[in-house]
Amino acid sequence: MNGMASKDELTTSARDHYSSPGPLALVTLCLDGDTLGLLKVFVESVPFLARLRAILPEYRIEEQNSVADLVGDPPADVCLIDFDKDRRKAETAAERIHAGAPETAIFAVSAKPESELIIQAMRCGCNEYLVKPIDRTQLLNAMARVGGRRKEKKAHLNALVLAFLGAKGGCGVTTLVTHLGALLASSYSRKTLVVDLHPDFGDAALYLGITRFRYNVFELMENTDRLDAELLQGFVVHHPSGLDLLPAPEGAEPVRQLFPGALAQTFEFLRHRYEFILVDLRPELSDSNLELIRSCDQLYLITVAEVSALRNVGRQADSLTRMDIPPEKIRVVVNRYHKRGLIADGQIEKVIRRKIYWKVPNQYNEVVKAISGGNPVAQLGSSEILQNLMGWAGALGMKPSAEEEKKESRGIRSFWSR
Repeated sequence: MNGMASKDELTTSARDHYSSPGPLALVTLCLDGDTLGLLKVFVESVPFLARLRAILPEYRIEEQNSVADLVGDPPADVCLIDFDKDRRKAETAAERIHAGAPETAIFAVSAKPESELIIQAMRCGCNEYLVKPIDRTQLLNAMARVGGRRKEKKAHLNALVLAFLGAKGGCGVTTLVTHLGALLASSYSRKTLVVDLHPDFGDAALYLGITRFRYNVFELMENTDRLDAELLQGFVVHHPSGLDLLPAPEGAEPVRQLFPGALAQTFEFLRHRYEFILVDLRPELSDSNLELIRSCDQLYLITVAEVSALRNVGRQADSLTRMDIPPEKIRVVVNRYHKRGLIADGQIEKVIRRKIYWKVPNQYNEVVKAISGGNPVAQLGSSEILQNLMGWAGALGMKPSAEEEKKESRGIRSFWSR
């Protein structure tokens, strides 16, 4: 940083530029001694803006190295890579970080300002190109841009991810997911997405009356390296209720080998574009299902009042608890519920060893009619099951009243004025 300003001057300038809550976590790869020394001075001068988490002397691009070996877990906000020590290795490291930790901003650092080299670094995933010796203002502006993006990201939509898992096949998971999704979108005006994560023979599209689509959700997850809003629109199918759908493959397909982190990266991207994401899972505790379950906000175990289904849902809940899934995340829903069923509520709760969260009445004819018509909300009319699902959707998606929002706003202002 040429002509390093005084600490007071630097601090004042930084506060004027910086708007993100909390300091940015930095890691460095192979920075030369002079640049690293200047960076340390910068960080010490603006502790509210940045903190140096790790200084790595090697590029760590060998096969045994993971992205976490480069940027940590959780990933650092910024990674500064020296492109002069070994440009090929630096480019490889940048590509790995960009693919595996897209939330990490990558700063290329080099003494070579040629335009073709800058373009090549950007193609490898770099967000900034800092020329040695790094100028204080250049670094400050780059950090401020990262902080601004982080603040903007937090201000955008941040969906609740709701996963639905059946005790066994035939418990009505897809019916509940598509109906709830359509109600959240149409009756509560919430930006809602249904994701059908069945690797083959998923029915969410069929239940919504969607018979033609070009791509499925697994093909989207194969393209995380170029995931953006425009690409997403090519995969999403829009339903008349306002609900969006990422469908499953239409038939049996070869087992897909997604690169590690593809599912998590895709859902992190989707979270910031919706208010609710409802995920229809195949009834199994596979690795991919467990990855989604660990990151979701709520897991609904769907069962019916049959001995085998109740036994299975109890086993599922116990297994998930042993896998350190928080018990409060797991909610049991009894579908096709009869008030005068052969198995009483108390017996059900004794078998599953937990309380029933929601009971959906058994109105088979109305549900079949809704599925056949492809429009869950319109086809259910004013039936008991519609009222029941409206209550469930309302518990999830009811927006606070204007008066409640005013109270919350006053409370926040009061807190910050203390």
